[in-house]
Amino acid sequence: MSRLNNPVSWLSLQVVTAAKRLDIQSLLRENYLSPFIGINLKVYSKKKTVRLERTKIRKTMGKDRRTKKYAEMKRMINLKDSRIKKEHRQKKKRKKANPQNMTVREIPQASSAMFFQYNTQLGPPYHVIVDTNFINFSIQNKLDIIKSMMDCLYAKCIPYITDCVMAELEKLGSKYRVALRIARDPRFKRLPCIHKGTYADDCIVKRITQHKCYIVATCDKDLKRRIRKLPGVPIMYLSQHRYSIERMPDAFGAPKT
Repeated sequence: MSRLNNPVSWLSLQVVTAAKRLDIQSLLRENYLSPFIGINLKVYSKKKTVRLERTKIRKTMGKDRRTKKYAEMKRMINLKDSRIKKEHRQKKKRKKANPQNMTVREIPQASSAMFFQYNTQLGPPYHVIVDTNFINFSIQNKLDIIKSMMDCLYAKCIPYITDCVMAELEKLGSKYRVALRIARDPRFKRLPCIHKGTYADDCIVKRITQHKCYIVATCDKDLKRRIRKLPGVPIMYLSQHRYSIERMPDAFGAPKT
């Protein structure tokens, strides 16, 4: 076996065997054009044949070059360095935890309605808190809110609207006057708000954590994500031009989400 490391000096090389004479000048020229490919010549005397094999030579980065970049990135000043002051040369000692001081963790008390597998406070008539975008999407899909809720849950539904949701609709202006007129329907019950501002998401999440009797009707993805973290609170949303319910014990006809 012989490897051609320097193709220029081997241009006139010829391999002579008992079987035949093989000129490999063209192969060397090809090897010269592609210096990363070496040619191994294996001569088998018994079979009287010459076999050419190509092997790729991997060009790897040197050890010094590889470690230099890593050292530059991970370099830290030693504590014995003259640039560090004497008071900062000693490592800070961690305080050992006192076993007498017990760590107190506050865990919110679980609702008694969640004693069984599903929320026992949910039941007809259903109490549904309506969001701003839920009213707007219902108008776009030409759905009557109360009638569509009853078609979804097959029971009486009482829609609730908070003061902050009403304030959001009033801020939206004349473009959403139809939604504001629907929200002022006497069949919608008002829930008074104590907090400042008109941001409704925090208000709704706070209410459903305190009272487990509500269903939240919303199409907001962020609000849905927050409600899913709370156990026992169903979510009503629009799907295929009709209302659907999520996380309800008997939601057999609801489409898969």
